[in-house]
Amino acid sequence: MKRTLGRRTALRSLAGALVAALTVGVAACGGDEPNGLSAAEAGPNGVDDGSELTLWTRAPLEKQAKLLVDAYNASHQNTVKLTVVPNDDYVAKVGAAAGSSSLPDLFAADIVYVPNWVSQGLFQDLSANIDGLSFKDSINKGHLSAGTVEGKAHVLPFVLDLSMLFWNKQLFAEAGLDPEKAPATLEEYAAAAKAVQGLKKDGVYGTAAGLNCGGCLVFTWFPSVWAAGGQVLSEDGKESKLADETAQQVYRTWADLWRSGAVLPSSAGETGPTWTAGFTEGKVGLMFYPATLLSSTPFDVGVAGIPGPNGGASTFVGGDGIGVSKDSKKAAQAWNFLSWMMSEEAQVEVLAKNKDVVSRADLANNRYAAEDPRLVTINEVAGQGDTPVALNFQQAFNAPNSPWLTLVRNQVLNGSGDLQKDNGEISAVLQQ
Repeated sequence: MKRTLGRRTALRSLAGALVAALTVGVAACGGDEPNGLSAAEAGPNGVDDGSELTLWTRAPLEKQAKLLVDAYNASHQNTVKLTVVPNDDYVAKVGAAAGSSSLPDLFAADIVYVPNWVSQGLFQDLSANIDGLSFKDSINKGHLSAGTVEGKAHVLPFVLDLSMLFWNKQLFAEAGLDPEKAPATLEEYAAAAKAVQGLKKDGVYGTAAGLNCGGCLVFTWFPSVWAAGGQVLSEDGKESKLADETAQQVYRTWADLWRSGAVLPSSAGETGPTWTAGFTEGKVGLMFYPATLLSSTPFDVGVAGIPGPNGGASTFVGGDGIGVSKDSKKAAQAWNFLSWMMSEEAQVEVLAKNKDVVSRADLANNRYAAEDPRLVTINEVAGQGDTPVALNFQQAFNAPNSPWLTLVRNQVLNGSGDLQKDNGEISAVLQQ
């Protein structure tokens, strides 16, 4: 895997005010559960004594969260009460609860926010618990790194989400393209989009993107830079490299696609909630798309890694991490859920069975993946992906009107703007 500091699914644009909402005097606490056990003292599997636990997640992961919670509740004395929060409300809800010491026992977080929330003390230290897992070395390193501060780990992967190239096999065949062959370069990707557009089918477009959604764009465009061997951020996460030549090639390709009319027109104003809808409805030939939607895409699709300008393949290893909140009085019971969540039973018989990516490399070649070559492809590309992290990631990239969004819109839609200046604005935010 590429150099990983930690990381997103920076997938969707969340409500702003992260730092303001979370600048509260909090410190990780634990060990004061009714039974006197801390998570670390509860043994490798925690405590299953019939306690009720609360868990929050954001709406994009509702399907996977419900599957996991339902399976856990059916097989344990403890019960988990799940609350699904609208995506755009999640950051503010967590911030308000953190300030009033009313966080749930467990809560998930878009992985790009994890470093900030850990630094604010919102999660309890799970280092001893995680170190005790026999398969620790096989757990997705991007998610572990994102939640590790000063050598202490605070989160585990909840649901991995990878950005992948998906294509509609029927539209490919109609356009004279090989429905079993993925575009190998960004240039081939553009050519395929134009070929589908050339069908002139009513309401059908070559490709689509969330061009007013900073999170969508980092999720789907950063991999093209990584596939070419480039980087998007400096090692310390304080300098943007999005004016480098590889990034410029990405912008040029998309600007050409936009000018050619091969991009779904609503992409220009798409802020995130419906950015994948056109493809799911069969109206888009190919696009960079979340792997978690494979099981709910209602037609035959091909799947491949996201290509760079001259080839290669990569992915944004996104999704959410999950940990025990600073406010939980049931850390030992919460760890029981987390340790089960990482077990083969949960990873394979719940997630892999649903065509989701597992969070453990040692379980990647499971029986469900073997039944669907696309899952094998997704698991393989996961090892070629990256997970960028910066404390101010939200403000620099995901927030409405972020400097990253300004840069992309100037380069792709407006055909104007000073690239070096716009890139410098990203770095300025990262360094605040």
